[in-house]
Amino acid sequence: MDTTLTITDHAEAVALFRAGIVGALVHRDLARGERRAELRRLSRERYRPPGSDTTRTYSYPTLERWFDRYRNGGLDALRPRARSDRGRARELTPEQRTLLLDIRRDHPGASASLIVRTLVADGRLPAGAVSAPTVRRLFAENGLDRIARRDGAGPKTRLRWQAERPNALWHGDVCHGPALAIDGRSLPLRIHALLDDASRYVIALEAHHTEREVDMLGLFVAGIRRHGPPDALYLDNGSTYRGEILRIATARIGVSLLHARPYDPQARGKMERFWRTLREGCLAHMGSMATLHDVNVRLWAWLDQHYHVAPHSALMGKSPGTAYASAERRIDTVDEKELRDALTARVRRRVRRDTTVSVDGRDWESDQGYLAGRLVTVARCMLDMKDPPWIEHDGKRFILRPVDAVANASRKRPARRTEVEVTATQKPAPFDPAGALLDRAAGRRPRHARGEEGMR
Repeated sequence: MDTTLTITDHAEAVALFRAGIVGALVHRDLARGERRAELRRLSRERYRPPGSDTTRTYSYPTLERWFDRYRNGGLDALRPRARSDRGRARELTPEQRTLLLDIRRDHPGASASLIVRTLVADGRLPAGAVSAPTVRRLFAENGLDRIARRDGAGPKTRLRWQAERPNALWHGDVCHGPALAIDGRSLPLRIHALLDDASRYVIALEAHHTEREVDMLGLFVAGIRRHGPPDALYLDNGSTYRGEILRIATARIGVSLLHARPYDPQARGKMERFWRTLREGCLAHMGSMATLHDVNVRLWAWLDQHYHVAPHSALMGKSPGTAYASAERRIDTVDEKELRDALTARVRRRVRRDTTVSVDGRDWESDQGYLAGRLVTVARCMLDMKDPPWIEHDGKRFILRPVDAVANASRKRPARRTEVEVTATQKPAPFDPAGALLDRAAGRRPRHARGEEGMR
């Protein structure tokens, strides 16, 4: 069992895809004109839908509909609905596609509506065979859309920006620190941190030896438990933070997951400036540390005694701690059950004949002998990997324990329990193959029939 969250079905995959496009706008306080401008900008972007090998664009009405559904109904409202014309032919034939694309290449100024009307009028396209929006999507998929492209002659105008309030946006990133010498080995040092955009307050900070997605997830959960969830989480575009774990977990909690544009480090300026301050004030003067604990206590002391109480130039002389504590912010609570549900991974596994099942590369065993050979659901909560996994079967939950083969060698074999216990008074059903053949050869009635008559 991989330590990861998996998408339940294709409908959830589509809902997550749609939330990734419009989710960032839901938590922003935009006027109607600003929202329309943002949605039109998104309508010019190209996206790769789940299960598709090609990219495509989405029209402004479609994005507006997704926006309204996500704002009013959350992730479930973005799940696709069954089409009313399901079962009918909806795709263009190869000949029709070629014809439409050739006309667009030869006449780039012609609109999709004009092309469709003309082809229907001269008989080369049946009436009602295709709509203008479908043709527009076809053109967009093949790079033949008429939407004006952005000017690529020079760099964009870069503006200073900031979230409107604390907990509206958290930055997440990792910093490479000096290697640690532990037991004669050189181990890497990775500092993971979450930074509030509006106040520059450090939500969470922790040192690890690894740079994995689950490390950032653990830090994110710690921040939620202490400060409540943010509206959005902003990460870099590296492969470490573009996996399934963070994407599914944040969507289930109701947090928008944002990624910086590739090759645009300036967009992560606040986080990079914090790393510079951390290096100059702490990491460069720690000397030789023996354990991660030694590193973490120094990092936390530097945060509490210096960074959070020192005036910050971007906060008009306020300290990050004061700015975070004094500013008005919306506090949404996420209870422990919601966190556990959002971060519980489930897979289908078949229990081996010796009642064991493999989870995360380790064998676990169950006390329920009747589950041997059965296909069950194995679940594990990623909040605390020290907690054992469990089996969910027929509405019941059975905790697993690690296999101890040495102890099992001297352990008394438990009786295999059945799901339906047979009472002591229940008589066994008559079954005698040889006796049935003997009665048949002798011309007698079967013994079970004679026994029933005797009982009467």
